[in-house]
Order: sequence, then C-alpha cells, then structure tokens
Amino acid sequence: MFSLRTKGYPSPCYILEESKLRKNLELIRSVADKADVEIILALKAFALWKTFSIFREYISHTTASSIGEAKLSARHFGGRCMTYAPVYDEESLRDLLPLSEHITFNSLSQYKHFSPLLAQWEAEGYPHVSAGLRINPEFSEIDTDLYNPCAPGSRLGVLAEQMPEHLPQGLEGLHFHCLCENDATSLAKVLQQVDQKFAPWLSQVKWLNMGGGHLMTAKWYHVDLLIEILQKFHQSYPNLQLILEPGSAFLWQTGFLTANVLDIVENHGIRTAMLNVSFACHMPDCLEMPYQPEVRGAIKIDKPDASPNVYRLGGNSCLSGDYVGYWKFDHPLKVGEQIIFEDMIHYTTVKTLMFNGVSHPDIAIEHMDKSIEILRKYTYADYESRMD
Repeated sequence: MFSLRTKGYPSPCYILEESKLRKNLELIRSVADKADVEIILALKAFALWKTFSIFREYISHTTASSIGEAKLSARHFGGRCMTYAPVYDEESLRDLLPLSEHITFNSLSQYKHFSPLLAQWEAEGYPHVSAGLRINPEFSEIDTDLYNPCAPGSRLGVLAEQMPEHLPQGLEGLHFHCLCENDATSLAKVLQQVDQKFAPWLSQVKWLNMGGGHLMTAKWYHVDLLIEILQKFHQSYPNLQLILEPGSAFLWQTGFLTANVLDIVENHGIRTAMLNVSFACHMPDCLEMPYQPEVRGAIKIDKPDASPNVYRLGGNSCLSGDYVGYWKFDHPLKVGEQIIFEDMIHYTTVKTLMFNGVSHPDIAIEHMDKSIEILRKYTYADYESRMD
C-alpha cells in the first residue's frame, strides 16, 4: 500500500532538489514568454542565495520587502530589485533607493511624505526609481485571515474610494496582492474587481504588479487559463507592463525536510513520535495556517484509531503545542528511523527560528546527478550572534 523508504539523508536537513527546481523555473519562464509578462522571485518565500545562479538562468529580478532582502538581492542576485514594504522610515528608504528599480508605497500619505526624497534622488543624477502605489480591490478567495490582505479593515493597500481623481505626479505603477496559493480562476475574479474599481487609474500608470500567490507550478493549476487571462488583460490595457511575483510557485514540491525519531511517548492512548526538528521553529506554517504536511510513506488521518501504527509527530522545543496531526504508517516507528516532510522549501526555510536555542536544520541541494552538497550548517555561534 505504502512504505517508508529513504536514502539515509543528513538529518535534520532541508534538501532542495535541483531537477525539480529547474522544472518549475522552465514552466515559469514559458508562462512569462507566452503571456508577455515578467515573473520575479519574492524573497519573502525563498532567499537561499547560494542557488541564485540557477534562478538567474530563467528570471531577471527579485522582489524585496525589507532592506535586508534588498541588500541580499543586490549582493547575490544582481541588479536592482522591486521593493514593497507596508511602511518606510526615511533611513530605510534612503538605503533602499540605490538597490531598487521600483518602490511601491502602501498609502498615499507615505508617497506624499517621501516624494520630495525621490525627486531629490533623481535630480542628483542617480538612476530613476519608479514609484508605485499598492491598491486594495477588497476581494480575495483566501480562506485563512492571517494570510488575507483584503480582509475587512486590512492595513494593506488603498481602497478605490480613497483614490484621487488623478494620481499624484510621479506615481508610475500600481500593485495589488490578493492571492495565496490560488488557481488562475481566482486571479480572473480579482482582475475583474481591479478593472471595475480601478480602471480610471490603470490608464494613468506604466506598470501593474499583480503580487504573489499564483501557484502555477502545482499539478492542478490551469496554466493555459493564466496565460489567456494575462493576454486579455494586455489587450485591455496595452499601456501596462505586467509583473507577477510569486514565491511558492518557484519552490513548489522542490524539496523536503528530514528528521529522525528520537523517542516515542504515549499519553491517554496518543502515541507521539518525538523528532529532532520542531514545528514551532522549523515548520511554523503548520501551526499558523494550520495544516498538516505530507509525510513520505504515511497517510494523514483526522484522529487516532486503534491501529498500532498511528502517531502524532512532536517537535523538540518546550512549547506544549509543538506537535501536528496524526499519520498512519505501514509499520511501527522505531527510534532512529528517518521521517521526511515533503514540500518544505518555500517559506519554511526563511521563517525558521532559533526559539528555545534549537538550531536550524542544515541546508543542502541534491544536484542533477543526485549528489548532495551541504550549503549551510548551523552552530552555537549562530544562536549566540542573535543575542548580541
């Protein structure tokens, strides 16, 4: 029926599979070419800079949400990034200007406050930075409010009713973000709202950034529909350069997190396999969303049954809730056995914490020839430096 088989991977370790990454990148480049759009990497989802040379074979830009991401992009990806942050202070904005090709503001008041700085920057002969404004179409098909930027009362983006008749001088683009691992059908509905609510301003700008959440590399995604939607929008607004900035789509199903069983404890009939990784530290989306990840060689079940091969998986931090779900294996788990969590490269690697002094897993890449290269190992010094 199913079985747990591993190669004895290093553990704990995030392992990126180069062959699967390149397959995703090829699809993304194909969509960009056919739809005449630019698709860029959102560093908030993945920032493993030692792999950027692979990305550069397929894409030209990244998008940053902080000075840290912008500096990382400049140093290791090259070129200037496209930047959006919910709010800027003057010091960070001055630092971002030389690193950014676009800078998008979350509110009209922020743009008004900083437009003199942008004008001064260009007047002094520095490269042009295209200013944009985030809009909020007030529509989304995201089920989890934590990830929904269009929920009522959202602090992200300007509503259509708040827009002036004419955009302030110097604003050259608009940006929205309304998706989270959605299909092209959701984008079609969002664009309908954008067209209805913001058409007067779409004709006043040069570019439109459609944000992230376009999960075009998933097996169930309607790629041809995405291309058709983007082509039709081009026909309606030929003045616009269209930009998409997914994160998950680049890394979807491209790697995994390895762990080992260190102990098995039982309480009121619930068996928990204690692992050398932590959901709180290393897989925070499992607690935030919440969702149960796929475990290789196991089947997710809703609640424990009398089977001797059903286990809850528990982390190695002291947080009481550092555990997730129930899985049924085809054999009793043993101490020392390896567990593999599938699809653990996007977001997980950039959200990993050192809470409780728990170290990060190693990071490795499995090359096309199946050899494994360790890209990063973490030590006590990494934890100590966080406390400096």
